[in-house]
Amino acid sequence: MVPSSETATVRVLCQKLLLSGNQPGTLQWLIGSPFFPPFTVVSTFRCIHHSPDFQQESDDLRKLLPKGFEVIGGLIVGDSDAEKTAFEAVRAARRLRKHLSEGGELDDEKIVGASCDAGTGTIHFFISKSENLTKLEPVGSVVYEEKSGKYLWENGCLLHCELPIKLPFYFPASSPSDSKEKFSDAIDAVITQFKEPYAVYIAETLKKASGDVPKPVVLRGKDLGFGADASNINRLPSADQVSHTKILSCSHFFLNSKTGSAVNSAENADKIHVSVLLNRSEKSPTSGAPVAEYFPAMEEARLIVVDLNLDVLTYAPKDLPLMHAVSNLVIPALVDQLYSLKKIILPYLLMVHPQLRIYHFNPPGVLHPITTIYELNYGETEMKQVDVRKSLHLRLGLPLDRPLLRTANALDLSVNDDSRGNIKKRGSFLLKDVHIGIPSSGVAEGVASIIQGSYEYYHYLQDSFDDSGWGCAYRSLQTIISWFRLQHYTSVAVPSHREIQQTLVEIGDKDPSFIGSREWIGAIELSFVLDKLLGVSCKIMNFRSGSELPEKCRELAMHFENQGTPIMIGGGVLAYTLLGVDYDEGSGDCAFLILDPHYTGSEDHKKIVNGGWCGWKKAVDSKGKSFFLHNKFYNLLLPQRPNMV
Repeated sequence: MVPSSETATVRVLCQKLLLSGNQPGTLQWLIGSPFFPPFTVVSTFRCIHHSPDFQQESDDLRKLLPKGFEVIGGLIVGDSDAEKTAFEAVRAARRLRKHLSEGGELDDEKIVGASCDAGTGTIHFFISKSENLTKLEPVGSVVYEEKSGKYLWENGCLLHCELPIKLPFYFPASSPSDSKEKFSDAIDAVITQFKEPYAVYIAETLKKASGDVPKPVVLRGKDLGFGADASNINRLPSADQVSHTKILSCSHFFLNSKTGSAVNSAENADKIHVSVLLNRSEKSPTSGAPVAEYFPAMEEARLIVVDLNLDVLTYAPKDLPLMHAVSNLVIPALVDQLYSLKKIILPYLLMVHPQLRIYHFNPPGVLHPITTIYELNYGETEMKQVDVRKSLHLRLGLPLDRPLLRTANALDLSVNDDSRGNIKKRGSFLLKDVHIGIPSSGVAEGVASIIQGSYEYYHYLQDSFDDSGWGCAYRSLQTIISWFRLQHYTSVAVPSHREIQQTLVEIGDKDPSFIGSREWIGAIELSFVLDKLLGVSCKIMNFRSGSELPEKCRELAMHFENQGTPIMIGGGVLAYTLLGVDYDEGSGDCAFLILDPHYTGSEDHKKIVNGGWCGWKKAVDSKGKSFFLHNKFYNLLLPQRPNMV
């Protein structure tokens, strides 16, 4: 039941309702889903085409937003007249929804309008019940969900469909201008086939093969129900004995699905793969030999073949009938993507066609995946491609110093693999993100600021190389470089000790005799190597003794909040990797998250954590002792993120 306007509740799932960098007059689109309760905000997209250009905005959102999500309202950063500003946001959202709908019909759905006071940051929500009404009604309450990922993914899944199409078409050689019309006709013919009775859709799980994996389900075009309103489709109870495809829900594939925090992201969500086949043989009741038909051209013609590789991702609740998920989500997504590719290719139809590739991303702060179309004719570092990513960062409110939408960050939808955490490198298995799951720091009222992103744990005796007693700073440097690799700032391989030494010789910091030695290095040398190999600049902090470190906790916390890179701590002949700080500003109590490269054992996470090789170290413990040596000079190397997307 839809609540009355007097008691209507806006539920906010996204972490950041107001995207950073908003100026007065900035317009944001509020994104929801027809499968959620009314007025549930899943994410926000910034309007980047000013005025706004609704046609361009709708083209962009049609490509970016997976089916299963939709625009449910707008938010404008405005002045003190909240209702007036919210009404402008509602009008903009209704116009955008008309452009996004196929027929542009009257939009009489209830729409959320929001206004953010530019001075105070206060957000006011209103509901527009109908397009013809000029009066908005305030909402009864606003609820900010804490476990928003769980809200989406515990009861929802992703449907993924890849469809390569080789599309040939002819046009008169004497009339090249007809090529666009013929190409459009060929596209329309493909779209018609999606709904033909002989079209076959095979749905199967993406989990690795095992005995309890459900068998693929075959859906035929003649059985699908097209044109239904997704929000009004009857949901199905989970039933493991149901066999008829018409009453089979998406949950059929996830009866033994994992539960818990691991599923609460798009990357780890349950997934269904959908394959498309055209069963031509079903038209004939009897079998027969293939028949070739010949249609002579009346005049000289040209043949053009366009390669289109469709790749769509859609969101559906698990209790949605599978046939409706295919007919009302997957097929419309294929149609929209086909038109998007057509629009890009059309200007180059008689020239070299752009190499288009679809990628899906789940950037931090965005609960659901987004879809992008990249032109592979341009390298990732070329300005045209950089500008494309910058506009996406702006729309999604992502920082401009993180390469979050590079192709290496794309979602891997090939298989659900729960064996995450180990990756192979240099002939051995390196543990990744070993600080996850460690005991708390013990700082009662502390605020933890830790590393952002993933890293590999490098320590003594790895790669069958004995560096015990002198290689701790080398290992810390390797961990830092692995962080830049895993965040896709660089493709440079993590260097060996000898390669690090050779780099220092090449820049003139060391003599040739340094190569192959067991000489210790410190923060200065690490900064030289990071600059030479990665182009990364570093900040160095010096201390007369370890007792001064707690005084800089606030500054270190700011580093992890803003930069998020691991820090090397060097003192005497010892080096550690700092992954975070936990600081109580009131009492001054603090702890440091230390990753110790002096460990010499096997890649055993439990052994490492229990042995204290990765964990929180109090600045001063209950016995008055400090992890840091008070009589040692310390320096800290703080790598800075490159300013890139």
